[in-house]
Formats: sequence, structure tokens, C-alpha cells
Amino acid sequence: MMTNDSIGIDISKDFLDAHRLSNGASARFPMTTAGFCSLSKWLGEEVLARVVFEATGPYHKNFERTFSGKFPLVKVNPLQARRFAQACGTRVKTDAVDARMLANFGNALRLEPDQPLDDKQHELKELFSSRGALIKDRTRLINRLQTQTLALVKRQTKARIDQITRQLKALQQDINAKVQGCPSRARANTILRSIPGIGEVAAATILIEMPEIGTLHKKGAASLTGLAPMTRQSGKWRGKATIQGGRKQLRNALYMPALVAARHNPDMCSKYKAMIEQGKPQKVALTAIMRKLIELANALVKADREWVQNGT
Repeated sequence: MMTNDSIGIDISKDFLDAHRLSNGASARFPMTTAGFCSLSKWLGEEVLARVVFEATGPYHKNFERTFSGKFPLVKVNPLQARRFAQACGTRVKTDAVDARMLANFGNALRLEPDQPLDDKQHELKELFSSRGALIKDRTRLINRLQTQTLALVKRQTKARIDQITRQLKALQQDINAKVQGCPSRARANTILRSIPGIGEVAAATILIEMPEIGTLHKKGAASLTGLAPMTRQSGKWRGKATIQGGRKQLRNALYMPALVAARHNPDMCSKYKAMIEQGKPQKVALTAIMRKLIELANALVKADREWVQNGT
């Protein structure tokens, strides 16, 4: 029988601080394989409602990979968790206090567990993260090359750029192989690639950054991407609706596909032109196309059908 017990886990470089809401028990475990085993025993065999932890970059990834599917993990935004603590009047910030507040946060909002990720998804995320780092390195080197004057330095920079380009190609090939190695991902990739504007990299990014694709409702897909407009009003005052939050890497990956779709996807092109004719700024119109793209991608994957042009 599942209990409504919430566990808060504060993750740092060297330790895991845990807090059990039902009885106030707390414990600290080292960030090692042995520490993970000890934490698993401490959590016990009782079915928990949620295990809440913050996204902490490289530190939470090993924890998430180890316990995904074994416990009902809930990954939360650190800023939201901190604001919850402040709203509760808690100004002290220690690892133990953070663990307790995370448990309270999950319980107060009745947070639902995240969808478990399989090993292949974790591998894809690691490959994609490495790819992003290499792209930043290549951009930095290309910019530096423009100001270099010594022949030797320029040769070395060009050699490094060529090396990174080869590494990026190898990473993309491995990403494609892992996507094609899973029937459900391969089918979703085919559907995504059928949408004008979404190419190889964009399709892979959607599958990696939004594993929930095909299971979300229309507004959920836009909200998860951070493309749903947020209304701002108070009394008679009406502010401009803005987009915020969501998964930044996914949102960034949709920018170029939206540019292509606004020109070559008949449905998106008419939508874009209509907004421009209404006086909407180009940036607003392009954001709307990005939202339409992710909503369309989610709908097609859910329906298990490829894109076809209206009227054909």
C-alpha cells in the first residue's frame, strides 16, 4: 500500500542529506555507490508518495540514474524550492534544512513523480550534453580565430576546430544509432522528421529533452517547453504576456526549425504571415511558430502518424 510519505533529498558534491516527513527522521549519506546502497536501505521497501530533489547540474545525474524507476523521483527547480522555503519563513540554509524543506515542498503541492527514464535515455542525455559543450568550444575558437594574427596560432586553432567538428560528427552518429536502436524512439523520430522544418538535430533534441513527447496534452507540451504565454494583470492593469521557464535547450533547438517552417511549411507560413499582417513583432510571431511546432509534434507522435500537408 502506498503511503503519502514525502522524502526530501539535498544533493551536494560529497553528500546526500535525506529527510523523512512522516517521522522527521534525517540522515546523511556519502555520494558514493556504498552511500546509494545505504540510502536505499534507509528509504525501505514501503511504497513512498515521492522523493523530492533539486536539479543540481552534474551532481544530481548519478543519483537520478541510480534511483529512476526504483523510487518515485520528483526533480524540482532550485529557485522554486528556495522561494517555497522563504514563503514558509525559513531563512536558514543548510543541507539538512534544505532536505526538510524539499520534503515539505513535495507534500504541500502534492507533486507527482516524474516519468522514469531508461538507461538509453540517460545515455542520450549525456551524449547530448557533450555535444552542447563541444559546440560552445567550437564557437569560442571560431571567434578567437578572427582576431589571431600569428600563423602558428591560427594553424593550431584551425586544427582544434577540425578535431571538434569530427568529434561532433561522431557524437551525432552515436545519438542517431541509439535513437534508431529503440523501436518507439525510431518511430517518433520518423514522425518528427516528417514535419517541414524539423531536421536531424532538432528531432533528436526533442526526443532527448522531452521524453514525454506524445503523452502530453496540447497546452502541456507548450508549457513544458516554456512557450506558453503567461498572462500578467492586476485590477485594471494589463501587462504584456510573456514566455518564461520551461526547458531552455529544447526551446533553443526549436528556433531554427521555426525559421524554416515560417518559410517552407505551408501551414506555419500562413500563420506567420497572418500575425505579421496583424502588426505582431517578428519575434512574437516566430515564438508562436515554435509553440505550434512542438504542439504539432506532440499531437502527431500521440496519434502515431506522419505529417501531411492540409488538402493533400
